Amino acid sequence: MATRAVSEFDGKRMLARWIPENSKGEHHILDKFVRVQAKDMDFLDQLAHENSWVLTDRLVVKPDQLIKRRGKAGLVGLNLDWAGVKEWIGARMNREVHVEHVTGILDTFIVEPFVPHAQEEEFYVCIHNTRDGEEILFHHEGGVDVGDVDAKAIKMDVVLTDSPTKETLCRELLMNVSDTAKQAEVAGFVLALLQTYRDLHYAYLEINPLVVCKEGVIPLDLAAKIDETAAFLCASKWGKFDFPAPFGRPLLPAEQYVHELDGKTGASLKLTILNPEGRIWTMVAGGGASVVYADTICDHGAGHELANYGEYSGDPSEELTFEYARSILDLMTSTVDSRGKVLIIGGGIANFTDVAKTFKGIIRALRQYAPKLIKGNVAIWVRRGGPNFEEGLNMMRELGEQIGVPIEVSGPEANVVSIVPKALGYKEGTSKATVSLEDIQEVMKRGGNQSSAGAASSKPLFSTETRAIIYGLQPRAVQEMLDFDYLCKRKVPSVAGMVFPFSGNHFQKFYWGKEEVMVPVYTNLRDALHKHTEVDVMINFASFRSAYSSTMDALQHADQLRTIAIIAEGIPELQTRLLERAADKAGIHIIGPATVGGIKPGCFRIGNTGGMIDNIIRSKLYRPGSVAYVSRSGGMSNELNNIISQHTNGVYEGVAIGGDRYPGSVFLDHLLRFNDDPAVKILVLLGEVGGREEYKVCEAIESGRITKPVVAWCIGTCAKIFPYEVQFGHAGALANALSETAEAKNSAMRKAGCFVPNSFDGFGDLLGAVYGTMASNSLIQVDPEPPVPKVPMDFNWAKQLGLVRKPAAFVSSICDDRGEELLYAGMPISKVFEEDVGVGGVLSLLWFKRRLPIYATKFIEMILMVTADHGPAVSGAHNTIVCARAGKDLISSLTSGLLTIGPRFGGALDEAAILFRDAVDRGEDAKAFVKTMREQNKLIMGIGHKIKSVTNPDMRVTIIKEYAKKHFPATDVLDFGIAVEQVTTQKKANLILNVDGCIACCFVDLVRNCGAFTREEADEALSNGCLNGLFVLGRSIGFIGHFLDQKRLKQGLYRHPWDDISYLSNPDSSPPMQQ
Repeated sequence: MATRAVSEFDGKRMLARWIPENSKGEHHILDKFVRVQAKDMDFLDQLAHENSWVLTDRLVVKPDQLIKRRGKAGLVGLNLDWAGVKEWIGARMNREVHVEHVTGILDTFIVEPFVPHAQEEEFYVCIHNTRDGEEILFHHEGGVDVGDVDAKAIKMDVVLTDSPTKETLCRELLMNVSDTAKQAEVAGFVLALLQTYRDLHYAYLEINPLVVCKEGVIPLDLAAKIDETAAFLCASKWGKFDFPAPFGRPLLPAEQYVHELDGKTGASLKLTILNPEGRIWTMVAGGGASVVYADTICDHGAGHELANYGEYSGDPSEELTFEYARSILDLMTSTVDSRGKVLIIGGGIANFTDVAKTFKGIIRALRQYAPKLIKGNVAIWVRRGGPNFEEGLNMMRELGEQIGVPIEVSGPEANVVSIVPKALGYKEGTSKATVSLEDIQEVMKRGGNQSSAGAASSKPLFSTETRAIIYGLQPRAVQEMLDFDYLCKRKVPSVAGMVFPFSGNHFQKFYWGKEEVMVPVYTNLRDALHKHTEVDVMINFASFRSAYSSTMDALQHADQLRTIAIIAEGIPELQTRLLERAADKAGIHIIGPATVGGIKPGCFRIGNTGGMIDNIIRSKLYRPGSVAYVSRSGGMSNELNNIISQHTNGVYEGVAIGGDRYPGSVFLDHLLRFNDDPAVKILVLLGEVGGREEYKVCEAIESGRITKPVVAWCIGTCAKIFPYEVQFGHAGALANALSETAEAKNSAMRKAGCFVPNSFDGFGDLLGAVYGTMASNSLIQVDPEPPVPKVPMDFNWAKQLGLVRKPAAFVSSICDDRGEELLYAGMPISKVFEEDVGVGGVLSLLWFKRRLPIYATKFIEMILMVTADHGPAVSGAHNTIVCARAGKDLISSLTSGLLTIGPRFGGALDEAAILFRDAVDRGEDAKAFVKTMREQNKLIMGIGHKIKSVTNPDMRVTIIKEYAKKHFPATDVLDFGIAVEQVTTQKKANLILNVDGCIACCFVDLVRNCGAFTREEADEALSNGCLNGLFVLGRSIGFIGHFLDQKRLKQGLYRHPWDDISYLSNPDSSPPMQQ
């Protein structure tokens, strides 16, 4: 998420709501704005009725679709009445127009009052964010012909924590407003505007013109962006609204679908269609990698053929990647190109995403579209690295053979974009980059002795002694750090403890090599730091909602902490900048937010940086090299680790500063540290489009402050092919000026003396050339490669890779919660609700592992209903009530009632079912059955009732019998039970087939005749106690009801009355004493 443009209607609506409050009533903006969209055209009279002022005021109408320079394009209707507005809109609604270089359909308009005013009453004001606060631009001549405001406007920087006075504004910003009364009025408005800007988390707000006339201060035209990440803080202040699509760029159905998928997951799914007819399609994992792939395609001259831009990242599930891939393949195969099409399934080296798992979703989609892929002559190129990548690549390779589609696969042995020129049909070049010793010496000569002077003041952030506190319960990250420590042969683990405010102090178990160690968990940071005085790093894994408060708390411990890494992505920009100011004052280094962290081989890693241990070993991060890098992208930092290890003696230190517009530390902060460290010989910078931090590096090189070779590249060169503004993966990856484009920055870095390739796919070769020249001229000492250390593999990961096996402790066949969706006997929970299977259907799935007919599930629900309760006098309800009145909780009271269920209360169902079933199977008649039971002195379970009789029938029994007779295919056992009742009631009228017996007989008939069970399965279900289970489930409803009833009635402790107890206190009645 990032800053996003809002419509003029919503921007003005927010100002109308909050300017009066923030100006303490001094300024008011009338809430007179009407939005007219295509769907409203048949209801314009209703709009006028709801906004009666449009019938009396003179009006202005204009499109409200993020169109710039509407006035110059003739897209503003001035001084019209309502009839004129309707005519003006009607002539343009749903019409295509061309504005500057964009063509789009007009479908949304804003109508507001016309404000008569003179030219000299028009002003220009703009507020936008800076790293330290806001910059306010003001020009005393506003309007459509304002011209180059960057050159004309007076600019005033406001520190984030300060608020200027009216006097300061008049003196430093508004000095060209000659009318002192207007000057004071504008100053008051600008103050209220600034307060509103901050409160509502705006990132940009431009009003041109701002009219100051007798009616007050009125914003006529407005353009604004807000920080979408602040929704959790101020969505209620914003009110309900949607972010409009760029003009000429409405979301396609596939884009909208992916956007909706993205909103339902913590992973990231992005899709922008550039050219639906394009022949080059991409499906790239990782935000930084997605830009690099698009860059390389464009750098090879194929940008006009690029069909889409997007990414999937953050460990999406198999189902999500399937839906994402399906959306792309559906568009890709909707047309055929005679030359064939190319699908690039690429990505960097993942930190923790299981490559094989995400590939499973893509493979499902490729199988589904295989015929269309063959028809369209599609060739697929795959490159990926990270956890389980070998399995994933093998699956892709086998898929190509199975479906008949050419699929070429590469792993981390090739650079991240190596497949691009191959996919585009270019032959691999034989020329290699060359760098002369003179080129390197030219950079090194500039600084004189500055490097050594700076070294004394630059203390390394991390060493082999560095210890950290982890904020948040992050067992995986902690184990990754401990494994890295063990691999690097550290003497003491780098993790001293964790902080988790939501549980008491305790310990968590981890591995140190093969041995188990305990890591303490504290409820607050103060206690953790007090206990571990050697700690000087905190790694903050708190969510974007709480990262600000937890980091501000950490900044109170500047006497101990030196570095804080903030991992969370999506922290509001305002909060990030406040954190940075506080950190600067405290003298604490911030890495992040929105970062994977950093790594110093042989010393320390932040969280999951560098990926799993096999990637750490492959990239030789267990020992230091001579190259230090800084990157914005966390995903691309793994690629840098890989590239550096392949072309040099390895990484000395690497930091990903994070993708936000204003990260806590910038490129130069780390490059200066690296420059001042004698062990670092080459600096690497991977920048990106947006921002100006790379220019500070250029200045440091040109001034001689940086004296070591810098190999640099700025990603985002593909931005030039987009006809509209595109927000790349990171919040900061957006150029707001020509100087912020990747091309401009690459050119500036090259001019300053950096070694800059022509494209990212040449980055490794150029780095290798610099290293090779320095090593061959003894500027870098190449040490022998040490033995590769070993770390025991985690059992769960080894099992996932198929390397070990272990018998399961439990076996379960009725429910599976491991996938994207909960399964009941194989049926997704969504289907359970879509098909409305009901409680009876769920019970049939979980108890019998099959779907039963509707009449059967309805019968199960009837059983639950008729057995739910039988009054407070029965033993189970009585026990529940006594427990409830003794102050016990619901579970204890319910259990007390359930424990009374047995042969004499409720538990007769199973025995009755078996008794009647066996008699029917033996072919006995009712009279013989009753006679046999009497001769054996056995009760007939299911026969008899204390109250009900032949003349006073139990309605529950009547309802159940009638339902079974009407719906069941056969009722042999029920018929036998009724025949037994006819025999027993001849002796006594209350020896009827009771509700237990009736349910038992009907249930046997159901399971034997519904077609879902074999005779053996039906008998097994009965012998397993499922009928008693139905009574327990049903009667639990009543017991809980009695518990709640007693609590609601505030009943006190129950004591049984004396007169209801027979006390046997007569000695004569006592048993004789034993001699």
